[in-house]
Amino acid sequence: MQQIPALFADFSNPKKRVFFGYLLLAVALALVWLVAARGRSWRAAFVEVFDKRVFFSRSALADYQIFLLNRVFTLFISPVLVSQLAIATALFYALHDVPWVRQGQFSHLPTGWVVAIFTTVLFFVDDLSKYLLHRWMHRWPLLWAIHKVHHSAETMTPITVYRVHPLEGVLYAMRGALAQGTTMAICLYLFGSKVDLYTVVGVNVLSFAFHVTGSNLRHSHVAIRYWAWLEHLLISPAQHQVHHSTAREHHDKNFGAAFAVWDWAFGSLHLSERDRKLTFGLPAKEASATNVLDIYLRPFADMARVVHRRMKRLASRWRGSQT
Repeated sequence: MQQIPALFADFSNPKKRVFFGYLLLAVALALVWLVAARGRSWRAAFVEVFDKRVFFSRSALADYQIFLLNRVFTLFISPVLVSQLAIATALFYALHDVPWVRQGQFSHLPTGWVVAIFTTVLFFVDDLSKYLLHRWMHRWPLLWAIHKVHHSAETMTPITVYRVHPLEGVLYAMRGALAQGTTMAICLYLFGSKVDLYTVVGVNVLSFAFHVTGSNLRHSHVAIRYWAWLEHLLISPAQHQVHHSTAREHHDKNFGAAFAVWDWAFGSLHLSERDRKLTFGLPAKEASATNVLDIYLRPFADMARVVHRRMKRLASRWRGSQT
């Protein structure tokens, strides 16, 4: 019973996307958008935002079950995962053996500069690592077998961000520890004790800005678009919805989390389209949207098939080289 509050701790943690304050702001943004940009009445906007066909769809109900099951899994697995502090400590001491880098090389810089640099670099590196892992999960069949759980959602709510296979959760946790731990170690080594973050309610100010400007609407049915020039820089909610679209021209587009510049640079950017009706989900032969047991177990079978096919190809090549 003591663990029950921990299952819902993300809703009271400003470091998490589904913090209740961010959710309330997302609702406010959605309402204002629908009224100001789409011409809805306030009543119609309210009905659209809280559409029960979305929040009580079979896909959404599966999301809620996955959220709870994954939270239980996280409580057990988190203590055994490598932490960012462990990575930062190991790398910090390893840097002492690099002859061309001097400890405290930039410690003479004003504290404000150091804090601004660290705050910005940490956010950018973390976001780039999210982009790279997300892209690999679409391009590498072994990882796609896991990631397609997320894309099986046929309707999207803010809780859909938790519709991930536990193995993907582990990969993203390791990604965060590596990206943030590496950044911390390098900055501490170069800038010394001046390293700190600009924060709001204990959160990196850039992460805070990302969340208060509608991060929760990325997984929603409210397609807030940005100006075209801004969608080259920042991922809009509508752009992430394009990423989930079943339309072939939208496949493998908009991998970015906060920044669109990574997609722009690597050729995976797709701007949102006004009034484009999108459908979400995957064919039943790929993944189930509603069967929770299938959602958890099918990826293992799919990964086994990927490995089996790869082994057959390798064996075939080896036999060919012997003739």
